[in-house]
Amino acid sequence: MKFNIITIFPEIISSYADESILGRAQKNKLIKINAVNLRDFTKDKHKQIDDTPYGGGAGMVMKPEPIYKALKSLKALKGKKNKKTILLSPRGQQFDQRMAENFTELDEITFVCGRYEGVDQRVSDYMVDEEISIGPYVLAGGELGALIITEAVARLIPKVLGNSESLKEETHGSKEAKMEVEYPQYTKPEKFMKWKVPDILLSGHHKKIEEWRKAHN
Repeated sequence: MKFNIITIFPEIISSYADESILGRAQKNKLIKINAVNLRDFTKDKHKQIDDTPYGGGAGMVMKPEPIYKALKSLKALKGKKNKKTILLSPRGQQFDQRMAENFTELDEITFVCGRYEGVDQRVSDYMVDEEISIGPYVLAGGELGALIITEAVARLIPKVLGNSESLKEETHGSKEAKMEVEYPQYTKPEKFMKWKVPDILLSGHHKKIEEWRKAHN
């Protein structure tokens, strides 16, 4: 599966995506994460990707032309079969695990990462399939949101996680599962300072351990 992330800070994407789960998945050719520098699609010497808003107002707005050119070069303009193009936006539909599961059926996802005071409305109206938010708060840009969605989707792809049981028991698991908080986890040492691991987890009684975990979800 391929993830394109259009951004003015491609180094942010690469520094995270080359490590841990995503890094291993890329090395194993299970996924590909492509950081696309939006400034490469400008035509002026200053590589300007934003301008003042019509009608006045504070801040700058990202221009539609560079985004259009970037999406066109990726063959990712809205409406493509087995692909989805997403604008990260605080007014979009809130991302959740159900959405991540549905996205695994795609071949490619392209993210447009906004910055400044926002993105020209024509991007939303004519260039992307949908707007998505990662939560009811404001960030400086869409890069973290794009990485969050990328990781949430990628880890559902077969063989991306080394241990299939980790995915099977994962919080917010299957489409039928109730959204739950994961049970408490403990590891060595058995006693740290005055704090002990619960006795039931040391018992070796798998049925009782399973019951304890369900009770503490």
